[in-house]
Amino acid sequence: MLRLAGASAMTASGIGLARAAPARAAGLFDGACRLSAARLDALVADAFPAFNKPSILPGFDAATSGARHDVELHRIVTSVALPETDERLKISGLLALPVGVRSPPVVSWQHGTILSFDQVPSNLVRLADSAYRLTDAADSLETLFNVHRFAGRGYAVIAADYVGKGPYRNGRGEAYAVRGVTERTCLAMLGAGHATMRELRVGAGDLFLNGWSQGALNTQWLHQALRRRSRPVRGTAVASPFNDLVEAWRFWAGAQTFSTPAGQAAYPASPNWISLCMIVALGSYELNLGPKGLMESAIRPEFHAFARKFWADYSLAFDPAKPFPSGADLLVPGFFDRATDERNSAFIRLLAANSSTYWRYDAPIRFHFGLADEAIHPVMASRALVAGGPMATGVPVAGGSHRGTFLASLYGDASTLDGKENIVDWFDRLRAGGLPHSRA
Repeated sequence: MLRLAGASAMTASGIGLARAAPARAAGLFDGACRLSAARLDALVADAFPAFNKPSILPGFDAATSGARHDVELHRIVTSVALPETDERLKISGLLALPVGVRSPPVVSWQHGTILSFDQVPSNLVRLADSAYRLTDAADSLETLFNVHRFAGRGYAVIAADYVGKGPYRNGRGEAYAVRGVTERTCLAMLGAGHATMRELRVGAGDLFLNGWSQGALNTQWLHQALRRRSRPVRGTAVASPFNDLVEAWRFWAGAQTFSTPAGQAAYPASPNWISLCMIVALGSYELNLGPKGLMESAIRPEFHAFARKFWADYSLAFDPAKPFPSGADLLVPGFFDRATDERNSAFIRLLAANSSTYWRYDAPIRFHFGLADEAIHPVMASRALVAGGPMATGVPVAGGSHRGTFLASLYGDASTLDGKENIVDWFDRLRAGGLPHSRA
């Protein structure tokens, strides 16, 4: 999910203990801190309202949803070889460990789209400074929620910052919705997280996956990559997934419409940040897959300078005197009607090849989709459910916006999740033997 403006300051209550990284041979650590369960609860209580819009959940209640463990946070560092460009890049990520748990199950968390270079999971180690105040505009609050719900409940959490993000990006652009780069990055960070756990003499239990929005797509790619390698996956959860990338682009550009879900008078309008996602995708495909000049061939000439500048600096300080493109205004006329340029045709082929809709799953997976999600229409999620087989289950979230659907997936209950439990309780049930394992 994206942050364009506005942020609420986080309360820095509790004790943040700076902690030196332990001695190690692999050189994976790059900063660590420890958060008390009480401080985690306080941080989440302050962040909760920014995601509970419109309000579909009660306010955060530490008595029912509070953390049960203190948590250690580690920024970890490794490298990844990119299949598309043959580059080897240094990448960072986060490892969150529940204190006192010797062999926790592991959740691989894939974050959503961020329109900045540094709102990444590993930046939570800034909380080593007890005076540091998390904000929606500068930090990964979605990762905070995952750390609170999973590490605070006894799971280890491993999360990649993604290529082109975080302290080691070194000026390189990202790989938004580019499958090969993303798979390699998530696999490399998952391996680095497990290696770090071994160095800390912490075991690792069952593996679970979770992702939201862009991270939901990344999570499905990771799920399939792990299964191709015969790695067991105990359960996978995704929220607001855009699986069919061509369909998603048609929807964002206003070329694809759907019926209003039953019981709703109208469907939310496309958000203003959608065009920025489209610019980032074009820049990412041009950088990682080609063809060169894709941004100019796909975008209307009057927005060329706007798009190039945003791709270069991700600055949200737009000139109010100049037009801001909507998703419907951004692309050249006829983009979805005919072959407007060979580069545009190649881009559509690449999007189609990177889609994840028509896959079968041999391990339990839940698709959470909001019935008022401004970025992902429910029909877009339902296609993956039809193709996914008996292990795939849909969880409609009544009234769920893009952020609200994500929050409900972690903190909701049967009243908001169509009679189903939230992801944390579902993962707990899977650990207890509620459904079969994936085949190794």
